[in-house]
Amino acid sequence: MHPLLAWSAPTNLPQNIAFGILAAAIVVSAIRVVTVQNVVHAALYLVIVLAGVAGNYFLLGAEFVGVSQIIVYIGAIVVLFLFGIMLTQAHIGRVGQLDNDQRWVAAAVALFLAGTLATVLQLAFRDQKINFGPLQRTSDIGISIFQTYVIPFEVVSIVLLAALVGAIVIARRD
Repeated sequence: MHPLLAWSAPTNLPQNIAFGILAAAIVVSAIRVVTVQNVVHAALYLVIVLAGVAGNYFLLGAEFVGVSQIIVYIGAIVVLFLFGIMLTQAHIGRVGQLDNDQRWVAAAVALFLAGTLATVLQLAFRDQKINFGPLQRTSDIGISIFQTYVIPFEVVSIVLLAALVGAIVIARRD
């Protein structure tokens, strides 16, 4: 029998149910982020997506990363997005002219790409298993962020600062 068709009882049913609920909330909210016509509502749907990702971190036992997700992304990035929306005086209500008739083409291309990606990944990593290894301590994660990955961490900070300065410049032209 094919390994994907063999079903076995889950070992941790409550955790699997919580993951399913979080995953469904993330998928629905991510779709709403790109389909809603109100930019403030899109930013608020993004909060749900990021909170769901933080919830998945908590399910994996990575509490430090989950709390960091909440503080950095929900607490700072979404506030930055809302600040940029307010500064640029973007139209906050529904805007009908932003929509076009190419949704079905975009949906077909997205489904084709998702199927292609799933097929390529399944063929490339068919027999490999993910080795998560032992749980990392908070100090190990801090060392990874601020020693191993310090340059990408700082580049993201500079990009966010440039976005904020750009929003201020655009708002000052008016």
